[in-house]
Amino acid sequence: MPSNRDHWLLPLGLFILSVTWGYAWVLSKQALDYAPPFAFAAERSIGGALALLVALKLAGRPLKLVAPGATLAIGLIQITCFMALSTWALVEGGPGKTAVLIFTMPIWTLLLAWPILGERIRGAQWLAAASTLTGLLLIIEPWNMYTSLFSKFLGVMAALCWAIGTVLVKRLRARQPVDLLSLTAWQMLLGAVPLVLLAVVVPEHPTDWSAAYIGILAFMSVISTAFCWWLWIILLDRVPAWEASLSVLGTPVVAIISARLLMGEDFSSGEVMGILLIGTGLALLSVIGWAANRRSAMK
Repeated sequence: MPSNRDHWLLPLGLFILSVTWGYAWVLSKQALDYAPPFAFAAERSIGGALALLVALKLAGRPLKLVAPGATLAIGLIQITCFMALSTWALVEGGPGKTAVLIFTMPIWTLLLAWPILGERIRGAQWLAAASTLTGLLLIIEPWNMYTSLFSKFLGVMAALCWAIGTVLVKRLRARQPVDLLSLTAWQMLLGAVPLVLLAVVVPEHPTDWSAAYIGILAFMSVISTAFCWWLWIILLDRVPAWEASLSVLGTPVVAIISARLLMGEDFSSGEVMGILLIGTGLALLSVIGWAANRRSAMK
């Protein structure tokens, strides 16, 4: 159960994640004008890993790898597979729709967390889950999507990889104490190695190391990848996996809005309704968390 301090830190962290990751989808699409997909995935992951290792050193925390087997599995699934598939999906489709497809992650997390972690949704939590997932469905519009079937497949597979990684992180933390910053750094580093090999093996055009790309890559590596993945694991450590997954559904909303504003496109009625339903669900989750904190404080 979150502490009293987490009562305001959790919503703040989720807001930062939603805004940063949401706009990062637009930046990622722009980055692909300068770098091929696998090279970009490798470069941002390596940059993120280096930033986290520097943070570990500056914080005076040990660099020792704890739980190497579990960390390697998390890195391969949550970094290698997720980064490769999500970036590839971005090549095939637009940033808004791609982000929404990848954020079907809460659905897979809900299905996995129940049997593996024993996390169950109860009472009013079902209303929050139903509202957010219905909103997501309206934004996805599976009955009226213009992206290719291949792009949809890549996005859903990336979402499934993220969900599996989320459950693996929760299971690892339940079994043994692991420093969260160290876990984030090592999973990023171990997951980046196959991405580098993939970028070398797959024939792609060379990266255009222009000032614009370096600026985008710096933001994507240090802020979106290193800092936000560390923040995500911190939040995941404090709330159930399904709740954390639903709570970051503000990300595709930000991605949709950013993509529409930059591209000058109109919102569809389904997108507007979906955004409102997701907002309602997130607000309900916050109220439920606030009420639970109040009950805990009164005991």
